[in-house]
Amino acid sequence: MITSIFKKSTPINYSLIGILMILLFFIFQFNSKLETHSFIDLLKKGALLVVLVVSLFLCDFIVKKNGLTKNSSYTILFFFILLLFFPKIFNNSNLLLANFFVILSIRRLISLQTLKFPKEKIFDASIWIFVASLFHFWTIIFLLLVYISIIFHVSRDYRNWLIPFVALFVVAVIFVFYNVLLDNNAVNAYLQNNIMNFSLDYFTNNNQNIAFSIFTVFLLFFLVPFIFSINSKPLNLQASYKKVVFAAFFGIIIFLISDNKSNEILVFTFLPIAIIATNTIEYFQNKIQQEIILFISIACGFYCFFSQL
Repeated sequence: MITSIFKKSTPINYSLIGILMILLFFIFQFNSKLETHSFIDLLKKGALLVVLVVSLFLCDFIVKKNGLTKNSSYTILFFFILLLFFPKIFNNSNLLLANFFVILSIRRLISLQTLKFPKEKIFDASIWIFVASLFHFWTIIFLLLVYISIIFHVSRDYRNWLIPFVALFVVAVIFVFYNVLLDNNAVNAYLQNNIMNFSLDYFTNNNQNIAFSIFTVFLLFFLVPFIFSINSKPLNLQASYKKVVFAAFFGIIIFLISDNKSNEILVFTFLPIAIIATNTIEYFQNKIQQEIILFISIACGFYCFFSQL
């Protein structure tokens, strides 16, 4: 039943996921203790919803454009499920924006496999990462993914190694101008965010703990087999799949070292895990296995969502 719906990309699939996203977003807003006081607050909530929906469908665009999955809707389904694991992300504008820019960066890095306009893609990816770091400092770790991509594809041209420094200069100049003209504390606030915190004692209730545990099982179930199957993938896609794995690990590292830790910081793993989970589902030939995995994943997502309202 579930596989018959999502094994193909159709307007109905996209509409279903989009409507569910909007519905659950508003359910969370109505059940949260945060009160909306003005029209500006409503606009901010609407902007967050737009960022969520665009991020969702950008993930689908990335996998389809680069041939990372078959013509299915599983990637947006898994990305949607992962969002349900930690619904407080719906109110965290900094993390949503940072993740949106990281997704834009990953999009450019994966497209490097075509070897068309590599310098422009490296520059764009670096720009997006530095912009993302303005909203969550440790996303700057994804700059390592830029250099991994350079190693995989265009390492012979020394100029490619210098492009991220040019991007850093551009973002730094614009940010300093913003600091001078609009917010005199912006630079200081940014530099004070580079604090590491490895503790995992932030849980305030059992439901958060359960959601984190389910996510961990979900991650290991899909990630470990995928790592061992990369060498069996088409040769022209192996570098891209390796970048996806590295992106997942960098997302985990960001979670582990970030200060003011919360489950929502795991949002930086959602795109790579959604791609990995999609490949795993598409690999299974047994339809019953696919149905069971999808049903359990969806059930866990909705349980985590409603238990944390």
